[in-house]
Amino acid sequence: MLDSLLKAGSDVAVAEAPPFVAGEWGGGGPELTRTGPYLRRVVSRTTTATGEEVARALSYARAGARTVAGLAPAARAGILERASAAATAHREGLARLLAMELGKPVRDGLGEIDRVADTFAVCAAEARRIGGETLPVAGWARGVGNTAFTYRAPAGVTLAITPFNAPANLLAHKLGASFAAGNSTLVKGPPQAPASTAAVVALLLESGMPPQAVQLLHGGGEVGALLCAADEVAVISFTGSAATGREVARAAGAKRLVLELGGNAATIVCEDADIERAARQCARTGYSNSGQSCISVQRVYVHSSRYEAFLGHFAAAVGELRVGDPLDPDTDVGSMVDEDAAERVVRWSSEAAAAGARLVCGGTRDGATAAPTIVAGPPPDSPVVVREVFGALVTVLPYDDFEAVLATCNESRYGLQAGLFTHDMRRVLTAWRELDTGALIVGGTSNYRLDHVPFGGVKDSGFGRETPRSMIEDYTVVKTLLLRELSIWGEATDTGADA
Repeated sequence: MLDSLLKAGSDVAVAEAPPFVAGEWGGGGPELTRTGPYLRRVVSRTTTATGEEVARALSYARAGARTVAGLAPAARAGILERASAAATAHREGLARLLAMELGKPVRDGLGEIDRVADTFAVCAAEARRIGGETLPVAGWARGVGNTAFTYRAPAGVTLAITPFNAPANLLAHKLGASFAAGNSTLVKGPPQAPASTAAVVALLLESGMPPQAVQLLHGGGEVGALLCAADEVAVISFTGSAATGREVARAAGAKRLVLELGGNAATIVCEDADIERAARQCARTGYSNSGQSCISVQRVYVHSSRYEAFLGHFAAAVGELRVGDPLDPDTDVGSMVDEDAAERVVRWSSEAAAAGARLVCGGTRDGATAAPTIVAGPPPDSPVVVREVFGALVTVLPYDDFEAVLATCNESRYGLQAGLFTHDMRRVLTAWRELDTGALIVGGTSNYRLDHVPFGGVKDSGFGRETPRSMIEDYTVVKTLLLRELSIWGEATDTGADA
């Protein structure tokens, strides 16, 4: 399957990406096609999961969970390490699939596949560390004479719902960590990237992952709702919008959830910062993947004394970005996921300009390709400031007081990551303490992530931390063994001090 998918990407042909259910590729549901946003033709094809296929997948996962749990952690780690090497070996072909289905520049796609390889390697390392502890029960009177141990056991069946903007790496996080923990995983991939998702699943299977460990179903919200509500599923990991995250939580009921939702990330540029360097970083990270990232630079607050200087450097750096064919290795900015998404950038930038903002550049589109857009000084209540743009648009706003700009950043209903450019350690610690975000990036923008470092947000950006070590904790349950009247500890309760 992997070879046929990669060949289709190499030939710029239609990639056939069937579901993988109960150990077999293929499905009988309605056809689902994906039109490439830049190529403007059908680039991949699959089938939507039927109710019968969902039921079969759930039954197979429940029965197969014991098989997966029976694999020693060393065996799971070995499979993940082979998958890491395979991702590196096939990085060009996988990146081309991302470019075809999503309009993501090959340059960004190669970076995503490099992260897939790293993520599988980290998951392998974490699989080797899974264990438990000996509890200090004899430290309290009622525990004297007893011994207690714990270990982390697989949760059973997990559900991974992945988004379109980073379908390969975010699947690697969810599926890699779930398998490392010893679970059977159901994958509901994004309708916009069936071939890219199927390729990652095929790569893992060819690396030795047993079929009981993974199943792939395609479709929209109705398929996701059926899976979320299923009693067989113990843990759900979802990445997507805040609105859909709420629907997932409602459908899931009393299940363990890891929700990585939207963002409206702010980056603060202080008066002591290297303004030209900060501007270049904002340009590079504000428009990568056409801004379609939950931590993409959306709001840049610059001290008023450096505001115009920053705008000049920023506009110059954005002007150097090459926009065009995502299959061209020199392209910096490709297309957005579809024309509606690109139109949102145009509409919101026009609304801001009509309300008094300065449209420095952009504000146009060619099909699904939105020109990199800078909106300077928009009203604080405009959509480009308060809502998640998730597109090739960055707003730049002046500020005067550091404490006040922290409060302004916190007015957002999102809280995923923030960036800060300053050399003042007092400001760093103050921002780390005061900002309502899951992480603060100092010396860089909000749009930076290390895949082995805890990642996640607060407020409408979700809860839980999506990194292999944290996710393994969510994907496992603590089981306790208590030995009554059998102790490895001392049992004397009288110190003999009065003797």
